[in-house]
Amino acid sequence: MTVLKQPTTAFVPTMGALHAGHESLIKLARTLTDEVLVSIFVNPLQFENVDDLAKYPRTPESDKAIALAAGATQVWLPTVDEIYPEKVDLVDSGEIGKFFEGAARTGHFDGMLTVVKRLFELTAPRWAIFGEKDFQQLFLVKSMITRFNLPIEIVSAPIIRESDGLAMSSRNVRLSPEGRKAAIVISQGLSKATALQDLALARTTLTDALSNEPLFTVDYAEIIDEATFLPADSIETNNRAIVAGWINGVRLLDNMAMSRVSL
Repeated sequence: MTVLKQPTTAFVPTMGALHAGHESLIKLARTLTDEVLVSIFVNPLQFENVDDLAKYPRTPESDKAIALAAGATQVWLPTVDEIYPEKVDLVDSGEIGKFFEGAARTGHFDGMLTVVKRLFELTAPRWAIFGEKDFQQLFLVKSMITRFNLPIEIVSAPIIRESDGLAMSSRNVRLSPEGRKAAIVISQGLSKATALQDLALARTTLTDALSNEPLFTVDYAEIIDEATFLPADSIETNNRAIVAGWINGVRLLDNMAMSRVSL
């Protein structure tokens, strides 16, 4: 398959199991240009656990149909050999890649950046669209663009949520009915915390809200400065509340921007 490689291409990299969140990325890409490339590749370097890699949902036919219906010009399903034909040179995600998601998933962000850089090399897009749900991933991809001086504009897309507020994810289908009901505590806690203009109170409100749901095991709940991805120390900066944890053995993550302080 010939990969679309034009100077006006908008690129949407995915790992498949497409849902409405991915559709929103593709539709956003189509507003930028008529040439939209969607890749579907389950990257083995992002999985510390081989069982998680094996269990990752793979629905290529429905994924292709969803992508094309949303506005993709071309859908690309590369093989591992196409992406990694030789020895893999890992991209170091740095110190930020070791915090939060990086602390819980050793090597995850090194693997993510490695495949993204490789995909960029193969497709040479003008724009690349990433969702805000994986906000640390978005931060690190933008940092990589700067570090390697890549001629690509990263466009971020807002989180798409279910009607009850749960962030859309391919993992949601693995929740039990009870777990799915319990999962709304994440967005509820984020909403309460981000409405506040006192960092200490916001942090307490967030952790208290999450701890009230016995089915949810918190991995981290923090308010970070979007410019540094370090814990926020001023309400006057652009801050964001981030959360990750487990329900029914399923890892869920979400985030929400803090309300700006009125000056």
